[in-house]
Amino acid sequence: MRTFLGAALTAAAVAAAALTTAPARAEETIKVGILHSLSGTMAISETTLKDVMLMLIDEQNKKGGVLGKKLEPVVVDPASNWPLFAEKARELITKDKAAVVFGCWTSVSRKSVLPVFKELDSVLFYPVQYEGEESERNVFYTGAAPNQQAIPAVDYLLKEEGVQRWVLAGTDYVYPRTTNKVLEAYLKDKGVAESDIMINYTPFGHSDWQTIVSDIKKFGSTGKKTAVVSTINGDANVPFYKELGNQGVKATDIPVVAFSVGEEELAGIDTAPLVGHLAAWNYFESVDTPENKAFIEKWKAFTKNPKRVTNDPMEAHYIGFNMWVKAVEKAGSVEADKVIDALPGVEQANLTGGISKMLPNHHITKPVLIGEIKDDGQFDVVSKTDDLVPGDAWSDFLPGSKDLEADWVGKKCGNFNTKTNKCGGQGS
Repeated sequence: MRTFLGAALTAAAVAAAALTTAPARAEETIKVGILHSLSGTMAISETTLKDVMLMLIDEQNKKGGVLGKKLEPVVVDPASNWPLFAEKARELITKDKAAVVFGCWTSVSRKSVLPVFKELDSVLFYPVQYEGEESERNVFYTGAAPNQQAIPAVDYLLKEEGVQRWVLAGTDYVYPRTTNKVLEAYLKDKGVAESDIMINYTPFGHSDWQTIVSDIKKFGSTGKKTAVVSTINGDANVPFYKELGNQGVKATDIPVVAFSVGEEELAGIDTAPLVGHLAAWNYFESVDTPENKAFIEKWKAFTKNPKRVTNDPMEAHYIGFNMWVKAVEKAGSVEADKVIDALPGVEQANLTGGISKMLPNHHITKPVLIGEIKDDGQFDVVSKTDDLVPGDAWSDFLPGSKDLEADWVGKKCGNFNTKTNKCGGQGS
């Protein structure tokens, strides 16, 4: 009887010890949420972003972690399902206790999670080019705003290619529609007639491009130099580019400049018919700098695959992650409010040979590069801005936006109206 009682007491003591040490164990690491689609139509683009985050976290842990604690990645798969992004974001913050989340690709997924990050006062780093018209206190935008990608790409086609007719082709959701709204206003401001602008939208995962490519060819057969500005996202790009090749649409005839096609997307298709078509990004793997060479070597070693490529959103995560680490160390805390206040002004060397800075509008400074597709799936950089371009949250070319300014440092506002001197009350 005494033995049984002793065993019971011992078991109770062990259980009690477990209860008292569990919270301490939970605080031994800093959780980092990774919110990227690993299945569905966007997996072609987002899986590699999950992988690069794992690499960056592994590297930081080898340096000793952050604030003396190891970082622990928490990976979830929202499966290209926009409402599921919000559900998974809430789980990361409330259940997994993630101090920060790196994730989303499409703007519809970002819009889906915004209310969650605001409600729970957490931090999201968003690494992909987007349509602008937004600046949220809880979000840091390390991808390009329209003035860091779309506008410079159109300027290049106007000046260098002499383009007069424009096909704005996109996937049917908020990023292409808003970006094309900005571009349409910009082109008209440059004197382009409405009849010289063709706009087309297709659903996610669209695969039958025969009619649309035929329409593009017809639109470009009037004798005026024509170009396609593509905001097509995800795996729909593969059959789109294949159909361009099938119908003999060459870059010398109708160049395509893409905003969502990089090295990762080209890795799965025959690029021979696409040579000379363009992409506008802020980073290309082919950029020859010591920083980029070191990054590529680490990436190939980490993935144990010499064929794995790098791309622009990966660099955006590289910049954002390192900025977050610096802000945490500056604040001495992973608490969201302290990190949010510490981030503006933080600088980080990018991989193309410049120093990117987090601005008060929660966007960063970036170079703008235009690259031509080569037959090996890489890009030949044909244009690069002399200086880094500050990301502009609100377009100068839309009537409702040109008077708005985002400033989370001085004005504590994401959409301050410079005409009325009033804050709009929200950032988007």
